[in-house]
Parts: sequence; C-alpha cells; structure tokens
Amino acid sequence: MVEPFKNLAWDDFRLIKAIAEAGRLPAAAELLGINHSTVFRRLGQIEATLGVSLFERHRTGYVPTAVGEEMVELASDIDERITGFGRKVAGAEVVPEGEVRVTTSDTLLTHLFTPLFARFREKEPRVRLDIVVSNQALNLSKRDADVAIRATDNPPENLVGRRVARINWGLYGRAADFADAEEVEVTNLFERPWVALGDRMAGLKAVRFVHEHVPAEKIVYRISSVLGLAEAIAEGIGIGHLPCFIGNAEPGLTRLASAEPAFATDLWLLTHPDLRHAARIRALLDFLAAEIARDRDFIEGRSGEGRQAGTSAGG
Repeated sequence: MVEPFKNLAWDDFRLIKAIAEAGRLPAAAELLGINHSTVFRRLGQIEATLGVSLFERHRTGYVPTAVGEEMVELASDIDERITGFGRKVAGAEVVPEGEVRVTTSDTLLTHLFTPLFARFREKEPRVRLDIVVSNQALNLSKRDADVAIRATDNPPENLVGRRVARINWGLYGRAADFADAEEVEVTNLFERPWVALGDRMAGLKAVRFVHEHVPAEKIVYRISSVLGLAEAIAEGIGIGHLPCFIGNAEPGLTRLASAEPAFATDLWLLTHPDLRHAARIRALLDFLAAEIARDRDFIEGRSGEGRQAGTSAGG
C-alpha cells in the first residue's frame, strides 16, 4: 500500500501553510502568486489524497483541523530547513560579489551610512546593496535582510555581530534663541516649549526623561521621526534631545548641555550566523566597522559641532 504522503510535493505543503496563515483562499492565493480557483482545486486534491479534512470551513475563514495543524507545523520546519540551506549556499562565495540586503533606520541611513555605502561601492563594485529602511526588526533568519544596522542595547540573541559605537544624545535648541549656550541652566529650561518623540519611541531613555521631567503642557510638539524632530528644533518650535551626530552637524542648532551618558545606545552591525563568513557580508561589515572607528568621536558626540552630516574624518 502506497503511503498517501509519498504523493505530496513541497508545493502542497506550501499551499496548506499559506491557507493556515492567511485564513482565506483569496489571501492565500495572493501569498502564493496563483489563482484563487487553483488554491481551491489543489486543496481538494490534497485532502482527497490524504483522506482527511485539513481545514474546518467557517464564515470567518479556514481553520486548520488537528491533522491540518500537524501538516502546517511540518511545512514550517521544511521551510526553515530550505531557507537555512539557502543561507549556507549564499555564504559560500569566495570573493565579495552579489547582493547584500541591509536594513537600517532612516535616521542612521541619512546622517551616517549613505556616504559609507557610496565609498564601499567604490571599493567593492561587484557587490550590490539593497537598502531596506525600517525601524522594525526584520527576520534575518528568513532572509528579509542579510545585515541589520541597529541602535539598541539588546540585539537579538539569534544574530551575531559587533558593537561599533555608542550613540550619545544631547539637548539642543535653535542657535538664534541662545546667545550663549554655555551659560544655560538645564533646570531653567523646563518652562520653555519642548519637542519630543511620540509614544511609539517611548522606550528611548531621552524620551522617558522628557515625559518624566517636562510639564505636559510644555511639550508642544510630538513626532514619530528623529529626522522630523531635528527639523522642528531647527525651526524654533521648541528644544529637545537629539543624537549628537545629528545635532552637532546642524549649524543652526546649539547644544544646551553635555551629552547625557544615561541616554546613550549601542550601535550594532548584525548578521545571521550562517552568513557571517560570506565574502560579501564580511567585506561590508569589516568596511563599515573600520569607517565608524575612524569617526567614533563624532558619532559619540565628543567632537564635530557644526560639522556637515555624513562626512568622515578619513573621507
């Protein structure tokens, strides 16, 4: 007797997994890039082959049966193993060549990394860069990205990499509003208008400080973007905290207090363990680490007031 599973292909497992994840056949068809009627027909064929129902049909969607859940779990395991094999193959090249997908935030990209990427491309013209701008963590295990550049004190445990700098934050105001910033007493500033990052960024220590010390009615402007925050300060809407590598590079801003070490965050270059020895990944990580080391004083806020964003001490 032929076991029914021997008549199943990987595409059948993918289809069942997609239906379970999407909950509806049209959405599963969109995930798979095939026609809705094809999904319906193939599901019927798979269930007929196995002699069991894999989903309960409800008005709200398709819910896996016990057998369906087992098939979805097996499909997820197969998918992970195939993806892992792909990572190992992708890491097998000898010379730096091919594509590297990098995820980072808009702030880090605009003020630090675009010039570094340009110089890397001059050095390694056979490596193509695909930059994904996102403040959310992407799944490097699923190859959503090959390299993650993140400001965090808690990098994911499943990734490997190196801490290359410490990003300090300082308090800034529009230079035209402060004739002599060195004589400013921070405690006298709480009655001034403030700008701050919104609730989505409330985990940042500088943001928590503002919420805890500045009267709510004095926080006159909230925004979900660090880039927008810098522009608001430069326009005189209020004073606020910025990463020093942004605030020190803006000629229209002045720092009102020394960088606060308690607000600092580590800057990490991260990749998946299966990719760390790939030539193109190694080349990019080594290059970025060396460039950042040459410019660490500026990044960490110890030098560079009035400096133009994106320049390098060695560039």
